[in-house]
Order: sequence, then structure tokens, then C-alpha cells
Amino acid sequence: MLSLALAPWRRPPVLLRNADVPHYAASTMKVAVLAAVHRSGLAPDREIPVVNRFRSAAGGTYAHDPAQDSDPAPWELLGRTAPLGWLAARMVSHSSNLATSLCTAAVGPEAVAEVWRRAGASAASGSPRGIEDAAARAAGIDNTVTAHDLLRLLASLEPAVLARLEDNAHAVDLAAGLPPGTRLASKNGWVDGVRHSAAVVRPPDAPPYVLAVCYTGPLANGQDTGDPAARLLARLSARVWDHRHRLAGPAGS
Repeated sequence: MLSLALAPWRRPPVLLRNADVPHYAASTMKVAVLAAVHRSGLAPDREIPVVNRFRSAAGGTYAHDPAQDSDPAPWELLGRTAPLGWLAARMVSHSSNLATSLCTAAVGPEAVAEVWRRAGASAASGSPRGIEDAAARAAGIDNTVTAHDLLRLLASLEPAVLARLEDNAHAVDLAAGLPPGTRLASKNGWVDGVRHSAAVVRPPDAPPYVLAVCYTGPLANGQDTGDPAARLLARLSARVWDHRHRLAGPAGS
């Protein structure tokens, strides 16, 4: 299943394709956690104990597998502390799973749910469990998202939150379909069978636009690079880029 939502920045969508079909959220849910941290009022330099044991949404606890995490840096601080702002940054720049659970524990799951509500997301999108909370997933508690709701989520973010998303180190998917050096704020997510990406793209010669693509199917092999689904998203991004001057939107933002 391929879902797509496209809109001029903070304007109504101009293209929706299967945009309200829910997909497993993968790491796109980290955007909502980032916004919750920003809105919590907690100081970025607040020291957070770096642990690997978290409360499961199904009861009991869960832990992360370092082998399943794309970012080794937070693991090097296990048993010590790290600033909340640094953890939030690693969560989106390097997609750290451990940092995600530490940030969620710091602000509380209700704060993350409020981010989705404030964005005007449908009931099909939400992140009620930790990203490796297997017990919750087995109990039917899962993180899901639609392309349309990713569009809404990005449009609801403050400039400071969007600025954090410009530090995404994974220049694949939608980013790979853009000319080098193109400014964008993005978050992607992938596991075996799933490949998603959502981005605010700011061309130097056209108004900004937001594109969200969700793919669930056999093309997604779960790899960072060398994924046929990642190449599919890049091709779609390139097509939208080629038509950027035809997107109706305000000059600026």
C-alpha cells in the first residue's frame, strides 16, 4: 500500500492518495515525541538518567535491543545521565530508539497524545506505546499513522521543532530525490515491510511545500540504504520537485 499527501506549506492538500489509510508508524512517531519535549517546559539541560528499562503500555516493562538501534551514542552513556535536549536531538537526527523512550518517559505518554490531538490528527494516528514495546504490540496497542496526519503533524510544529528536523542525518527517501543542498525538515522511518518519510521542503526558487509518503509492502527490506522502497520514495520526491512551481502557496514562510 502506497499513501501520499502533498500540500503547499500550511495550506490545504493538493494531492491525496490513500492518504487516510493507517500504516505502522515506525520512527515517524518520534516527531510527536520531539514536539512533546519542546512543549513540556522542561529545561534542555535537565539531566536524564540513561537506563534501559521502561514501563510497557500493556503493563510490566520492556527494554531496547542495542542491535536494533541506529544510534550507538546514547548507549555509551548507559548508567550515567544525558541532557534532555541532547537526547531529543539524537532521537530525530540519528533516530535513536533508546533516546525516544527516555524522552517519552520524561514528558509522559499523555503529552505525546496531546501533540497528535493538537495537530488535528484522525483517530487512525497515534503513538501509545514505546517503539520496542513488544508486549504492548502483542496486546494490540500499536503506533499507527496516515500520510494525511503526518502532513497535519508537520504543519502544527513550532519553528524550533522544525529546525531540529533539519538535522536528520539519514539523507534517504524523500531527501534523496532532491537536489543536493536543498533545505528540508524531515523524519523517516523503516522496518521490514515499511518505509515512510515526511518532509517540509524549502526550494530556493519556489514556495515551501510538505510531502508525506507511507509505504507498506514487499519492496521495503528494512535496510537504511539499498532499499527498493527508499528508491521509490526518492522518485516520488523528484517528481514533486519537478512540479514545485505549480504548487499554489504563499511566497515565504
